[in-house]
Amino acid sequence: MARAERDLVALGIAVAAILLFVGTGGLVLPQVVRAWAGHGTGPAPVLVSTLLLNIALVIFAWRRYSELTLEIAERRKAEALARQLAEIDPLTDTLNRRSITSASEGLLERTRNDGRALAVIVVDLDNFKMINDLNGHKAGDTLLRTVAERITGLLPKGSLLARLGGDEFVCIVPFDVNAAERIDHLAARLINRVAMPVPCDGLQVEVTVSLGISVNRGDHANGPETDVIEDLIHRADIAMYHAKKQGKNRYFWFEQSMENDLRLRVELETGIRKGIANGEFVPYYEQQVDLETGEIGGFEMLARWHSPTLGLVMPDVFIPIAEEIGVIAELSEGLIDQALQDAREWDPKLSLSVNISPVQLRDPWFSQKLLKLLVKHSFPPQRLDIEITESCLHENIGVVRSMITSLKNQGVTISLDDFGTGYSSLEQLRTLPFDRLKIDRSFVSELSEAGASNKIVRAIVSLGDGLDMPLTAEGIEDDQILAALKEMGHLKGQGYHYGRPEPVELLRKRLASANLLRSSNAMPEAADSEPAGEEPAQVRDQRRNAG
Repeated sequence: MARAERDLVALGIAVAAILLFVGTGGLVLPQVVRAWAGHGTGPAPVLVSTLLLNIALVIFAWRRYSELTLEIAERRKAEALARQLAEIDPLTDTLNRRSITSASEGLLERTRNDGRALAVIVVDLDNFKMINDLNGHKAGDTLLRTVAERITGLLPKGSLLARLGGDEFVCIVPFDVNAAERIDHLAARLINRVAMPVPCDGLQVEVTVSLGISVNRGDHANGPETDVIEDLIHRADIAMYHAKKQGKNRYFWFEQSMENDLRLRVELETGIRKGIANGEFVPYYEQQVDLETGEIGGFEMLARWHSPTLGLVMPDVFIPIAEEIGVIAELSEGLIDQALQDAREWDPKLSLSVNISPVQLRDPWFSQKLLKLLVKHSFPPQRLDIEITESCLHENIGVVRSMITSLKNQGVTISLDDFGTGYSSLEQLRTLPFDRLKIDRSFVSELSEAGASNKIVRAIVSLGDGLDMPLTAEGIEDDQILAALKEMGHLKGQGYHYGRPEPVELLRKRLASANLLRSSNAMPEAADSEPAGEEPAQVRDQRRNAG
């Protein structure tokens, strides 16, 4: 570059031309002057031509050198601008992911020399996508710029701020290793400052942030001390995701256990995807009993994961993850498919209950998918009970109402599960066509405690009577709970008092011993009232409605 800037060839030509001009001009010009004065003859034509050529050469060489110099200067400006664009986020004017590592090296070296430590704070906006979708990209850009300005205004002198991408920022803050509480104060101020409303085109946009903090040394350096900025950002990122899991709008310091939890989470996600493909998820069945007669009325299907590495995994572990990664519909539909096949062997008076995730109810085609499964197995819809939780009622009541109505029109019954733990209103209970309420186990289990009050359970039972809606009590664990429930009226119940959920092989043996299995030669139960050789009318209707 230095050689190009000087352009020695062009400069050499110009210098040589000037020297030649001086030499030639020293001969020609005195002769021209004497000739003009009438004291002699003019110079020889060859010398005049040489001088003129020499002048032209000087002009050409100097012009060429000037143009090249200007071109090099413009190129240097363009390269400087390119470097700036490569290092600076154009929206927020902060550093970007590429440049923060190199920019941190000098700061890291200075803190080593003066005995201080570095704190890495990852800042992520909560629910930014929803804010962007509701208010538009312009509002989203304004919000990001404002957040960057607010963070910059709070950072101590000598700190660095970079936008890692999307709605995620990272702060590199030097601090006294014996005064880590200053980082706590900074994190709290960041949360409060960012949460202030942001005006945009007449709107007041509000957002909260989740923070994760890691340090390279000191008491909070949970894990091996490191000066590798990428590792510190990774740790702070893990702490930030932990803050989101704990409810958002808060901060956490990195702990080694968080990384272990994240590693397990990744393993679970991978295992769930493989498990669905390999058929590792299987239905288990829990009895539903008439408390007055003790007769089995049906079974609730519960999901279990037979993992080749983790063993038997309960649904409270894998269901939330399956919902988050978007595979709950595939997982649930596979289990329902298997459960309908299993239930065809049962006595026709036994019902099958299945739980439906709130995520599935967001699918406008869910009811059609379920009806297709009923048609596939020629399963009477009156024997199927769909259980939905109260939380489903608040996400999209219109869609839920439409699905419930569609399924009930085909004969499927609908139960409101975990009643009492959500926020369903009397108006919803009155207008939505539920067939049954299920009392949450948290209320039922309290009946086993000495001196426990049964007022809440009695209130729910009274509400069910008033709405003419039968009830099922979950979580019956012992004789004391059973006796208390029997005094409250005609209820159904389920719980470990009647046995734990079991796989289809054990269930089949139980039903066989109780003479509750259909004969292998029996006609399909949906055809019991239809002429032989004809497809049941109900199944024909389902097939038409399911498309």
